[in-house]
Amino acid sequence: MTNILSIVVPAYNEEDGVAAVIERTLAIEPELRKVGLDGMELIIVDDGSKDRTAEIVKGYIDRGVVLIQHKKNRNYGGALKTGFKYAQGNLLAFMDADGTYPPEYYPKMVQALFEQNADLVNGSRMAGVESDMPLTRRIGNTLFAGLVTVIGNTRVTDSATGQRVFKREVLEKLYPLPDGLNFTPVMSTRALHEDLKMIEVPIRYEERAGESKLSVIRDGLRFLFTILGTAAQYNPVRLLGILSVTSVVLAIVAILPWLGAVSSGVADRSAFAYLLFAAMTFAVAAVNLFSIGTAFNYVVGLFYRRPIRQGLLGRPLLNNPLEMKFGTIGAIFLVIALVMFIAALIISPATPAWFLLVPSAMFAITGIQLGTMWMLIKMLSELSSRETKAAGDLVANDAASENVVIVRRNNDVKKVSAEVNKAMA
Repeated sequence: MTNILSIVVPAYNEEDGVAAVIERTLAIEPELRKVGLDGMELIIVDDGSKDRTAEIVKGYIDRGVVLIQHKKNRNYGGALKTGFKYAQGNLLAFMDADGTYPPEYYPKMVQALFEQNADLVNGSRMAGVESDMPLTRRIGNTLFAGLVTVIGNTRVTDSATGQRVFKREVLEKLYPLPDGLNFTPVMSTRALHEDLKMIEVPIRYEERAGESKLSVIRDGLRFLFTILGTAAQYNPVRLLGILSVTSVVLAIVAILPWLGAVSSGVADRSAFAYLLFAAMTFAVAAVNLFSIGTAFNYVVGLFYRRPIRQGLLGRPLLNNPLEMKFGTIGAIFLVIALVMFIAALIISPATPAWFLLVPSAMFAITGIQLGTMWMLIKMLSELSSRETKAAGDLVANDAASENVVIVRRNNDVKKVSAEVNKAMA
């Protein structure tokens, strides 16, 4: 198979830097051949520039550079997707046109992809190599990389890098991707959840001359919400589970002063009533968040027609029996609620005993919630496995493996079995 690397460079009003980027990129082709490539294709996507960007690129057409022009600006991700669509290489890559990313690192990235049989190689600006990245962006990238690491359960040092190499076929798993600057963090998040092998190679980053097109606040918030939104499409219980754990911690913190008052023999604990109510609210919220997240994961698994990648702790949720016990736990909560309600009637039949009635109501609501979620999860579990079970019942497998003995006229078992399997397929 011929190995061609297509490098896509989106350019919007980059007349000052695009020529230098082209020259540096064309110069690395001999090094790319040394690591096993048969050639390189450089594609510049002019994203509706209003300056001389396209005119400058046209001067390199005779040297094999491909120019694609957008009549209207489609933004960073939109330009990249256009380049990927018309690229001819079986390996794809991209970087910016402002000289911030070093094309000289592509041979090392391609070599890493081959040697480690990776699907995607990220050029990490945060992996130890000296970098000229501004402090505010360094802090932001560190936070986003940490968030992707927690969500994806895999260490990532730079989730938003704009220099990558990947196999063309992975686009089927990564798409759809956004048109904006949040293209790169969404790509990282989706790659982790699609079980693609993503590795990192340290690269040097140089700050561009002139004003950056990236808005720290606006694009930072967009990065955050799209990372969370993308992760929620694959593993909702991990996000909601984190919120659930946070609610548990808050419930413990809120109830500690009340428990301290009880252990100290304080008779009038009315001052702690608000904290006690907050603790119960957080506890109920924790149960609801986790149970809803679990149900969402089964919906996601049903949509993708495959087992859910991971649960709250990084283990496949379908192999985790906890959610299958929601019905039992819910029934226990309902019994507790009934006992507390009866106790309230016995202790204070005339005056409502709110210290028992309020927790009783919360236990009852939580019990009903868990019971309902148990029913929903059981139904979704059956639906998700229905196709597999049906195939197992319909398709004829090897008789010996199923401990089945088949006797036919002329003992023509193999021929008949082959015809049956062919018909069923």
